Amino acid sequence: MAKQKKAPRPKAETPKGFRDYFGAEVTERDEMLRKIAGVYNRYGFDALESSAVETVEALGKFLPDVERPNAGVFAWQEDGEGEKPGDWLALRYDLTAPLARVYAQHRNELPMPYRRFAMGPVWRNEKPGPGRYRQFYQCDADTVGAASVAADAEICSMLSDTLEEVGIARGDYLVRVNNRKVLNGVLETMGLSDEAGADRDAVLRTIDKFDKVGEAGVRELLTTGRLDASGAFIDGVGLSAAQADPVVAFLTSKAGDAAGTLANLRAAVSGSAIGVQGVDELELIAELVAAQGYGPDRIEIDPSVVRGLGYYTGPVFEAELTFEIFDEKGRKRQFGSVAGGGRYDDLVKRFTGQEVPATGVSIGVDRLLAALREKGRLVSAVRGPVVVTVMDRDRMGDYQAMVAELRNAGIRAEVYLGNPKNFGNQLKYADKRQSPVAVIEGGDEKARGIIQIKDLILGAQIAETATLEEWKDRPSQFEVARGDLVAKVREILEGQS
Repeated sequence: MAKQKKAPRPKAETPKGFRDYFGAEVTERDEMLRKIAGVYNRYGFDALESSAVETVEALGKFLPDVERPNAGVFAWQEDGEGEKPGDWLALRYDLTAPLARVYAQHRNELPMPYRRFAMGPVWRNEKPGPGRYRQFYQCDADTVGAASVAADAEICSMLSDTLEEVGIARGDYLVRVNNRKVLNGVLETMGLSDEAGADRDAVLRTIDKFDKVGEAGVRELLTTGRLDASGAFIDGVGLSAAQADPVVAFLTSKAGDAAGTLANLRAAVSGSAIGVQGVDELELIAELVAAQGYGPDRIEIDPSVVRGLGYYTGPVFEAELTFEIFDEKGRKRQFGSVAGGGRYDDLVKRFTGQEVPATGVSIGVDRLLAALREKGRLVSAVRGPVVVTVMDRDRMGDYQAMVAELRNAGIRAEVYLGNPKNFGNQLKYADKRQSPVAVIEGGDEKARGIIQIKDLILGAQIAETATLEEWKDRPSQFEVARGDLVAKVREILEGQS
């Protein structure tokens, strides 16, 4: 009889495009999200936790088809019941589509307007790359049911407050505001209506390249075409120079102040009712944020904000971090965008058949965390537990009593539960846990009614930098009465803060 082959062991590796988050990373993220939630709550927004799984029909963006039923999302089909095929389900790809479903489903019970914030992971079935994962965190805030651009202005001021609350200093960021209606006005003056189809879409794609190719590049792409950096020729849209002028005027209309920018935009959309309405909305937003004390050093009107304009129906905004960092090749560049949003009045209509005004913002959690690390705002944010060492395994009850006292006093603590035979290994464990303090009680200390408390942070500093004389003058281990355990540990922890 042939020997049965053993089943191969599974590989211990994360799936491609996913990653694991360990203690310090999770704690840093939770602390940042706690601060963001505090700002949102202060503005009157309520928390919402919606299902991580939606029907693909409800998600709307990636509908299943025969060839690629899970394109863009992680989707699967439930088992059918009799003749009825099973529903297609998918992990949510953002937090906005689930909001539209929640509001449509519960609108009779929810207040109008409905103000909610949501935080959590989303999933996209896309090709992963450097810094691009298939699972990532988003942090959203939205107002559903408010048609006034006062809601958009409020989102902008809240975004400014949020960045400062988490540690981005004033002067290191800018919330930039534009309006889709102004762009619609520009397209209208060019003779490109909603029915223009391919030409309109080509113009929108070209506008989206403005930050890469600049004014001259956009003009070339709108007209006859251009050579890219590799020497390849890119065909132009085929517009005349006169038709391209309104687009270039729109993209380059930013002036030294809001009044100048708005005047330039009015000139770019003259004759278009929708364009003029968009400029009026931008002017009102500028007035409203100024009334709240937000100057152009924090929130400004900027027509160059064009990303995502195809999705939005009115004001759009983007939070850009303006400080410089070095890329992987050692070149200086600005950190860039960490949040974006705008007005999307058509999303709930898919469910209700009626237009419901909505506006909101989404913060890229991982990017904002990376920015805080770059600015040194997350250093020493995480501290491990106090470790009660085990000198005599037969006295585990004594050590558990100590750790209970510390925990009851609100101090994070644990008893060493590994093999206590080698005391050095216990201190190595405490070091790996980033523990601030170790508590030591051997048989001699027990008999004398005292304990040894070791300041591990100070001890590491002394070992690294101090001379022998300094080491004698600055002891890092203290002998105290057993009854003074909590008081001495708290004193050391406060000194380390």
